[in-house]
Amino acid sequence: MNRHFWIIALIAFINSLSFTILIPIIYLYGKEFGLSDFQTSLLFSTYSIAQFFATPIIGKLSDRFGRKPLLIVSLTGTVIANLIAGNATTAFFLFLARFMDGITGGNMSVAQAIISDITSTKNRAQGFGIYGAAMGLGFVLGPATSLLAQQISLGTAFLVSAGIALIALLMTTFFLPETLKNKAVKSSNIFDLGLGNLITGLTIPGVGILVIINFFTGTTFTMFTYAFQPYFIRVLNQTSQSLTLMFLLFGVLAVIMQTWGVSILNRKFNVVYILFLGLFFRSLSFVLMPIWPTITYFVIVSILFSVFNSLVQPMITTLISLNAEPQEQGTAMGLNASYLSISNGIGPVIAGMIVKQSNPVTYGYPLYLAGMLTFLVLFLAINKRRQYMPQVNLN
Repeated sequence: MNRHFWIIALIAFINSLSFTILIPIIYLYGKEFGLSDFQTSLLFSTYSIAQFFATPIIGKLSDRFGRKPLLIVSLTGTVIANLIAGNATTAFFLFLARFMDGITGGNMSVAQAIISDITSTKNRAQGFGIYGAAMGLGFVLGPATSLLAQQISLGTAFLVSAGIALIALLMTTFFLPETLKNKAVKSSNIFDLGLGNLITGLTIPGVGILVIINFFTGTTFTMFTYAFQPYFIRVLNQTSQSLTLMFLLFGVLAVIMQTWGVSILNRKFNVVYILFLGLFFRSLSFVLMPIWPTITYFVIVSILFSVFNSLVQPMITTLISLNAEPQEQGTAMGLNASYLSISNGIGPVIAGMIVKQSNPVTYGYPLYLAGMLTFLVLFLAINKRRQYMPQVNLN
């Protein structure tokens, strides 16, 4: 891995840190503004739906104009949006900030395209594993930083997030070189800038089916992400501080698995079979989580979940990258991130509609549903594997 790879990995870590500071507090922050459980699910969805429409455009533009300028625009939007959210006085400004962050938040797809630009086919899985580990390290320090910021106020966490995103912005501006060598052909049709790719991109051989699999994978994961927080607090009778520590545990295990675990598994198994392994244990964990509502049991199952769940996204991203042409990496990553974003908007709404605030037991229902749906995703991935396996060349 060259110097440019480690620069983007460091930027990914800082960007992840900025994002994960917010994960433990968005539900609680929404409650401070008097939002119901369903309204807080819409708060999650606003960001994701905005990303759905914006990300393919950002990915396509990065193929045309380069990775660096689009990464700068995206990070700038995050800084401004989190400043607005941290100083919000009404729920309107909180929703506005989440929408603004989403509409400019295509930095993950651009960063992944950079990884594709600078890694060889043989090292692609390892590259995305290290990239995932860098983000996982952000998941370790993000909740810890959030815990400190919460001592002042929940809004302070947004301000800290904005400051950290500003560091990533400055690093991108002054230290990250442009990695795109051959820019895509210019088009004057805005539909061709990315919106059309939401449909036509699904027909790309070896890529479209993976995007669909990732869409359903993301939907089930965000059903869990939304239901996990009220379940942990209301059913298991835990505090917001212990909730943050759980996210810290998830981050530590993800870093270990995506550095050490992926490297070992990649020497023994094909990328596709590692994906199957991750999906199986992820679905099993979802089903097991709510069976016995005690904190010790929940932590044990959560450890099983975190270890194997950390395999899923790096493997899907690797497969998409391996099946996409070099000049279409930004487009493919933008398409994937876009459908992942809309799945992030759908999952919380489904979970929010299932749970009933008057009956805490219902907070476990989305976990059961997420588990059963993930088993169906695994079946789809196994059944359609021939569509994306022939294009993969790891030699």
